[in-house]
Formats: sequence, structure tokens, C-alpha cells
Amino acid sequence: MSTQYSQHVQPHPHHTPQQSSSTFMDVIRIILAIILPPVGVLMQVGLGMHFWLNIVLTLCGYIPGLVHAVWVIAKK
Repeated sequence: MSTQYSQHVQPHPHHTPQQSSSTFMDVIRIILAIILPPVGVLMQVGLGMHFWLNIVLTLCGYIPGLVHAVWVIAKK
């Protein structure tokens, strides 16, 4: 009597082109945010409250502006 073993292979989740494009743009925004934090925020949310807040934070110090910019980019 022989027993057959079946392997259940689950397909790997594939990234859709839209997901990889979004990830690529997030990386670009973060790189720009490292260079100049308000630019990364501007690309993410436009001329809204977060942009103006980031300008004030960046004028107070580079690190607060950078932290806020990365937070805004990562949360969206």
C-alpha cells in the first residue's frame, strides 16, 4: 500500500505595478525629505496644513522638520 503525499504550494504574493510604483515614489519622497523636508511633504500632501507646519518645524531645526516629513510620508 503506497501513500501519496501532496504538497500544497501557495502562490507568492505578487506586487502589482501600482504598488511598486507607489513604493518607488515613497522612496523618492523620503530621499527628498532628507535633503529638504518640506519638499517631501509637499509631494505627499500638497499645500496643506502639514506642509506649512513642516516649514515651521524645519525653520526651528532640521531634525524636527525631518521627523515630521518622514512621519507624513510613512502614514499615507
